[in-house]
Amino acid sequence: MDADRLIAWDEELRRAHSRLRAALEATRSALDDGADAPDAASDLVLFCIGFCSALDGHHLSEDRALFPALREEHPELGEVIDKLMQDHSMLAHLLGALRMAAEGGESRDALERHLDGIGAIMESHFRFEERQILAPLRALRLDRAVPEVLGPL
Repeated sequence: MDADRLIAWDEELRRAHSRLRAALEATRSALDDGADAPDAASDLVLFCIGFCSALDGHHLSEDRALFPALREEHPELGEVIDKLMQDHSMLAHLLGALRMAAEGGESRDALERHLDGIGAIMESHFRFEERQILAPLRALRLDRAVPEVLGPL
């Protein structure tokens, strides 16, 4: 592998998490700002779908590219990776419910509850992931594009 192509996967993962946190906050802001706007529902649907797509895409990419490479180099992380993938499945279910709620025109309070639940699980997941796999990621040699491994953020 060309040394210039060595990617610091731990830093890329942190950046991905920061962007996803910002996307959640933008979605919350759209909900707060749009309460009285005439196109609030359609704008909020766009924010929710964008956020859902970004988080889902990140997790699918991790499951398909990052975790298999990490598991191969660090088989001792098998249980951690299994837990992370289980979280991904739970978050996918919650994101689907948010998307349906937004598209179905549910109340602002209902949407806030969806965002609160997703935010809590997402933050817990990100912190666990960062505690458990950042050190092994620092040395991971994976010759793939960042969007392929962490999603098109």
